[in-house]
Amino acid sequence: MSSLSTHVLDTALGRPAVGVPVRLYQGTVLLATATTDDDGRIAELAPTLAHGTYRLWFDVAAYDEHGFFPEVSVTFTVVDERHYHVPLLLSPFAFSTYRGS
Repeated sequence: MSSLSTHVLDTALGRPAVGVPVRLYQGTVLLATATTDDDGRIAELAPTLAHGTYRLWFDVAAYDEHGFFPEVSVTFTVVDERHYHVPLLLSPFAFSTYRGS
C-alpha cells in the first residue's frame, strides 16, 4: 500500500498556505478530508492507498477569497507501493503541481 501527503505554498507571498481545506476522492467516493497546518502541510492525508486513480481537491477560496482560481483539482495515479507527495504552488493567477518526494 502507498501513502499520501501534500503541501500548499503561496509563491506570491513566499510562505505556506495555512488553512486550505483538502479532500481526497477515488472516483466520486470521498476518502479523506484535512486542512493544511501552519506549515501548509498535510503530513498524512491517506495512510494507505491501493493502486488506482485519485483526485485531490483544494478549496483555494477558503485561503484566498479574491483569488482567480477558487478551487484546484489534481488527478493522479498510484502505480506502485511508495509514498506519494503532491505539492501545490499558488499565485494570484496561476498554480502548479508536481510529483514530490
